[in-house]
Order: sequence, then structure tokens, then C-alpha cells
Amino acid sequence: MDEPEGSPGEAPKMTVPPSPVRSRIMAAIRSTNTKPEMVVRRLTHGMGYRYRLHGARLPGRPDLVFASRRKAIFVHGCFWHRHRCRRGERTPKTNRAYWRHKLRRNVERDAQNLDSLRQLGWQALVIWECETKDRDALGKRIRSFLDGPD
Repeated sequence: MDEPEGSPGEAPKMTVPPSPVRSRIMAAIRSTNTKPEMVVRRLTHGMGYRYRLHGARLPGRPDLVFASRRKAIFVHGCFWHRHRCRRGERTPKTNRAYWRHKLRRNVERDAQNLDSLRQLGWQALVIWECETKDRDALGKRIRSFLDGPD
């Protein structure tokens, strides 16, 4: 049976207790100051742009907030936010129902947050972890977004 038990919106329970190794790996995962985020921050700062970090008052807590421009940048991990790349399309082999639900919910929440920002009059750019490897292309994309039309 592949479908989770319980109500449709309810997260499936983990069926296999995590191993000490898995617990250590999961504990090391951060939501802020990640390597891809730091790449984007250094590049953006080096291009002369100034920003605030992790806008707690905005939907989704954008990683970089440019309040005077009403623009925000999210730096998403490919796995956690289900990018259409090799890493993003991977689903763990154990507890598949749990992971499918959890990752699907992340994608839904991302879409809601972007929509909420638009309704508030903000523009948002999503940068994927895999896109941080090509710094030249990333810099052009950031500059185009920040200097582009409002």
C-alpha cells in the first residue's frame, strides 16, 4: 500500500526509526546560512547590492530582502524544494510515503509564499542550489532581476 494512512492532508508517520547516523545527518541540515545561500550573498554583495537577511515579516522568510526595491530572493535546495534536476528528482528509498508528503508540502508552501509576496506587491526570484555553480550566469541573473523593471 503506497498511500499514507489517515486523512488526506495528514503527514504519514515514519515507520522506520532513524539510525544514529541518519539522526546525525538530519541534525546537520540548516535552514539559513547554507553554502548555496552564502554563494548568492557573497556574489550579490560583491556586485554592490545591499540587503537584509531572512525577512521574518514576509511570507516564506526570503533569504535576501531588498526592501527599497520590493524584491526578494529565495535560495532553494534542489532536494528539499523539488527542483527538476538530478538531485531534486531523487526521493529517499525508505519511508517513501513520508518523504513524498513532506516534499510535496514544501512545494505547495513555496507556491503559496510566492503568490502572497506578489499580492503584497513584491517580486521574487528563486535561485536553485544547482544554479550556484555557474557564478557568471548567476551574477547576470541576479543583476537582471534587481535592476529590471518593477
